[in-house]
Amino acid sequence: MNTPQKILTIPEGKIADFITGTFRKDTPEEYVRQNLEKRLVNELKYPKSRIGVEVALQLGSKKPRADIVVYAENMPHTQEHIQIIVECKKENISSNDKKDGIEQLKSYMSACPNCEWGLWTNKKERKVLRKIINEQSKTVEYIEFNDIPDVTGNTEDIDRPKRNKLIRADGDNLFLAFRRCHESIHLFDGFNKENAFFEFLKIIFCKIRDERNIPKALEFYVSSTERGNLDGQNACKARINKIFDEVKKQFPQIFADNESIKLTPHSLVEVIAELQGYSFLATDVDLKGRAYEEIVGSNLKGDRGQFFTPRNVMRMAVKMVNPKLDEKILDPACGTGGFLVTAMNGVIEQLKQDWTKEFGENEHEWGDDAKKALQQRISEAAASSFFGFDIAPELVKATKMNMVMNNDGSGNILRNDSLMPPHLWDDEFKATLAKALQIDFGSLKSHHDIGLFDVIITNPPFGSKITIQQEYMLNQYEIGHGWISPKNKNNHTQTWLKKADTSPAPPEQLFLERCLQFLKPAGRMAIVLPDNILGAPGLGYIRQWLLTEAKIIASVDLDSDTFQPHTGVQTSILILQKKTDAEKLADLKGGLQPYNIFMAKVDKVGHDKRGVNTYVRDENGDEILVESGRIDKDGNPELEKVPDDQTLDIPEIFATWKREEGIAW
Repeated sequence: MNTPQKILTIPEGKIADFITGTFRKDTPEEYVRQNLEKRLVNELKYPKSRIGVEVALQLGSKKPRADIVVYAENMPHTQEHIQIIVECKKENISSNDKKDGIEQLKSYMSACPNCEWGLWTNKKERKVLRKIINEQSKTVEYIEFNDIPDVTGNTEDIDRPKRNKLIRADGDNLFLAFRRCHESIHLFDGFNKENAFFEFLKIIFCKIRDERNIPKALEFYVSSTERGNLDGQNACKARINKIFDEVKKQFPQIFADNESIKLTPHSLVEVIAELQGYSFLATDVDLKGRAYEEIVGSNLKGDRGQFFTPRNVMRMAVKMVNPKLDEKILDPACGTGGFLVTAMNGVIEQLKQDWTKEFGENEHEWGDDAKKALQQRISEAAASSFFGFDIAPELVKATKMNMVMNNDGSGNILRNDSLMPPHLWDDEFKATLAKALQIDFGSLKSHHDIGLFDVIITNPPFGSKITIQQEYMLNQYEIGHGWISPKNKNNHTQTWLKKADTSPAPPEQLFLERCLQFLKPAGRMAIVLPDNILGAPGLGYIRQWLLTEAKIIASVDLDSDTFQPHTGVQTSILILQKKTDAEKLADLKGGLQPYNIFMAKVDKVGHDKRGVNTYVRDENGDEILVESGRIDKDGNPELEKVPDDQTLDIPEIFATWKREEGIAW
């Protein structure tokens, strides 16, 4: 791993303030404050030079400190010239708290004569106040608003944003907004986690549909006035229902015609207010993906041995297996769709490179026709090249939504038990699959007939408590039989021999074989497997069988913290290429031929066993900051921490090794 040039070190347990650069104690409240500071600068475009942190206020005889303030442009940094005050609190403090809630914020705003705006948050709640003077009574009033204004001070865009004023999300702010939306639904409507999640995703679809409805004005909004009264809330819900009617027409495979938004008007307007200012189309796919998968992971936890793969590990696996445009790509245990979305985004980048050659480097300068043509090509690729199967209907739906949110194509995401014999697959599933692959429905008869995909990327469910025991299931698999290990007179193992009888097997072992069955000859795959398959003496027959069926291209040993904080199981990623009939015949004639295998050990995966992000440290154990390559509004280079993550380096090293080995893909 390349050692980055150190610019600044951060002592353990501290973080560097985004505005001032000073060190602060790393706490949950500080995490929220830092994201708000980034939002002020990167989303709302306030220069750092106008922002103060931990600013002392004169409040009678007291001198409390405001967490963040924004000063008037080109004015001295005095209390008189504060325009915006932001207060960040612990999660267990309510906005109704007499000491630290909204009333405290009002007292701070009151003490600053020109302060018009205040924002209060405890991460789960967010309240925005606008201070106005009643001209008749000459009294101060505080009106709840959707948001604080951006640097222009324009309040119209707060109530009904224009398409060209939508904001690209920055940092964890979209994730925090998602969390608050989910909290509002749970609080006001009392839905359980799973139902709240799917109601929230209906709103996400409406948001994306509205952004794409060019050139019509945006309808996904709630004004601050509407939000505060029942008639306004009902008017907002009527607007969103109209959008959802169009969503159902566009995605009948996700939403039934009689499906409706079940949120009450009260909770709906809270969600709309959180999301309406963001551009889901312009926001970085990694930020959208992380926000989505964090919400999915906390609300659709699997009970079948699923442990959703960290995004950095997914990116590493996808880059290593390198799916190409127009290849057929499958995840037969797709979960929430992370591997498919990651692969799809890689294909989108390939398409954008082609468009760049034709229309220029700056994507924002492309004409509407070029943009529409690209979007059409992306949708075609999703429909023809991407496939995902999962046994859990709620995860199938979550994957479809993930694909649409990230790249406007739900692909062919289908409910199916991938380990079942093909002749027992549901007819509707087979018909849909056959149509998408342009093959004959009747050809899907057995496990010998399903070698239909160029690339497979997957993390199958695994766990010692889960075993497949039915003979009709096990009969499809070599691994599903018992194996005998005969010994010669020196007690050395010669070879494993397969028995006629089947033997119970955990799903990850059968998934390994099923994935090879799904691959075309010379097809390739990346699969996450527990290490016992690769090293346990009693599973030597799996390794013997695997060497006859595939070339092991690479083995990447992952750190035990990879799937933490959920499980500490030791895993590896195998990159395999299915042998052709000619290669198998050559093996039979001349024996297995030696070849090189890429092997790597990942000791650092960017987080610890608690799931907390980890960063590169210097020889004294302090985190370091380096220049990010970006310049802030004040003309200064932005600094950032360096993830302590070796998965970032593996793909490039592997690509060099592939070239040296003459591997073309």
